[in-house]
Amino acid sequence: MSILAAIKSLTPYRIRLNFYKLRRQFQDPKRLLSILLGGVPAENQVYVYYGYDHIPRPGELAVGGIVKFQSMQEILPNSPRRFNILYMASSRLPEDAPQLLWLARQKKAKFVWNQNGVAYPAWHGLGWEEANKPLAKLLHSADYVFYQSQFCKESADRFLGKRSGNWEILYNAVDTRVFTPADSDPDLKHLVLLLGGTQCHYYRVESAIRTLAVLVHQRSDVRLLVAGKLRWADETEAMRMAQQLVTELGVSDRVEFLGAYTQKDAPTIFRKAHILLHTQYNDACPGMVVEAIACGLPVVYSHSGGVPELVGEKAGIGVPTELSWEREIPPDPNALAEAVLQVAEQRAQYAQAARQRAVEKFDLRPWLKRHQEVFQELLSR
Repeated sequence: MSILAAIKSLTPYRIRLNFYKLRRQFQDPKRLLSILLGGVPAENQVYVYYGYDHIPRPGELAVGGIVKFQSMQEILPNSPRRFNILYMASSRLPEDAPQLLWLARQKKAKFVWNQNGVAYPAWHGLGWEEANKPLAKLLHSADYVFYQSQFCKESADRFLGKRSGNWEILYNAVDTRVFTPADSDPDLKHLVLLLGGTQCHYYRVESAIRTLAVLVHQRSDVRLLVAGKLRWADETEAMRMAQQLVTELGVSDRVEFLGAYTQKDAPTIFRKAHILLHTQYNDACPGMVVEAIACGLPVVYSHSGGVPELVGEKAGIGVPTELSWEREIPPDPNALAEAVLQVAEQRAQYAQAARQRAVEKFDLRPWLKRHQEVFQELLSR
């Protein structure tokens, strides 16, 4: 039996009519049909679909919202066909998200939305309004919304519109049993800085390298690790640009590019450094910062976006900057270098405060429990 014949025989006319319209936009009609006919769990048990048929395991490479789902599927397995909760994240949005929402409604499943950052002129450039349209629709269609930080809420209010439905702020979480501090000093001869995460913007790497170049004039033992894929251009070209800069600044022997890494590799990488250098402007709620402080790394960062909410007053130092939606403002390398030196002088105290903050405010177990509570509440309505 063909796909269309199956739909005609098994679904009501209204759903068939919408399906005919929808399938033109859906890349895989067979997948659409399998979800539509997958049914809804009869019992009042939570079955979650994260919008992707496959969620990488912890040892596999993942970025953005997928990292959250990696942790969640350990207790709430991904159920791509038979589900009563559709949970999607703005930071890793499936291309067919609107179609998935339609499918969820046909199955009478609840829709939960995780809101990270938004498109705005400085970050996205031309077309930012168009990029926000699907985010706005999903945000306002959700039965419940988790904003990743207060900054995420404020930027969404500004660019996507204030939401009238239920919501809360729930910061990114970390498994503090896995992300733990190093047992001993990772390098007794050097002060090691780490720039982590996927490097989507050249200025992030440039700011870190220029900060290193400033520091070497004040102490000779500083090194920089750059972890994560270089993605602001073709990978070969991006590496060429980075290597050219370290050569020009005379710090090529002090910089090590580690490349892409998985969640499984992340704790080991954090334990190689003394301080996390986070140079992204207006970063909404980087999970990497939470992971770093769980590993006892103080953070020196651009005091913008949601990062100040994560680091607090005792787990690092933020370099002041202005808020702008029209232009990105890279942090001043001289100011970053000064902050690094301040943290280095009292690194033990900063490291202890960082670890304590992660355990008290960002541990994975309460985060998972809160998701379970919200999902169960939605199903009981």
